[in-house]
Amino acid sequence: MKILVILSVFVFSISCAFSQTPNPGLIISHLTGDFYVYTTFGLYKGSPVPSNSMYLVTSDGVVLFDTPWDSTQFKPLLDSIKIRHNKKVIICISTHFHEDRTAGLEYYRSMGIRTYTSKRTDELSKERNAKRAEFLIYKDSLFTVGQYSFQTYYGGQGHSPDNIVIWFEKEKILYGGCLVKSTEAEDLGNLSDANVKNWAVTIKNIQDKFKDPKYIIPGHLDWSSKESLMHTLDLIQQYQAKNPTTK
Repeated sequence: MKILVILSVFVFSISCAFSQTPNPGLIISHLTGDFYVYTTFGLYKGSPVPSNSMYLVTSDGVVLFDTPWDSTQFKPLLDSIKIRHNKKVIICISTHFHEDRTAGLEYYRSMGIRTYTSKRTDELSKERNAKRAEFLIYKDSLFTVGQYSFQTYYGGQGHSPDNIVIWFEKEKILYGGCLVKSTEAEDLGNLSDANVKNWAVTIKNIQDKFKDPKYIIPGHLDWSSKESLMHTLDLIQQYQAKNPTTK
């Protein structure tokens, strides 16, 4: 998978970025066709962590799935998309209420971009004083933008009470966000709002509904493997074995 754009103060390899700077900037990578993964960075427990998001280029404009975690990359992302594709971002959908998904919602709304979250995400964002979207998704919904269609789906609680995924049926792309753990992940990560007891059921609901994905994009770390759903289940089992009273 070829990296197409790297925007940073300096050009680093990913390994160097982790060891030398808390903010490597913005990395845009081609996934397939008109689909791109973009990665920004934030601090978790004092260490820089990559946060994966996506965008889709359509004949009507560009759709963002989640916002940059790093506020310094809100505008560079829009500029990079304009330079590369000569299109504007017209829609942004955030998949749960944590900052690595919603930080840019109000900025993008101010730029005239239609911003969306689920109703539950909006409720949690309001409670936690997080950024909020202009428009709400009240149930699993099918969006059609230009020549592409995609579905939002809530399979249940897991990483957070409100985590949704995005499914592209024709292309067999599953954008899992933080509900899905990268095969590079060694544990379940941030559990501050998690429901580990229900997480496995939620993953199985997704597996049952969306068959044979060609690409699965987790919220953090490496996204090149198609085994991240199974790896997430393995991590849940490991956690529950060590914490038998998990709620």
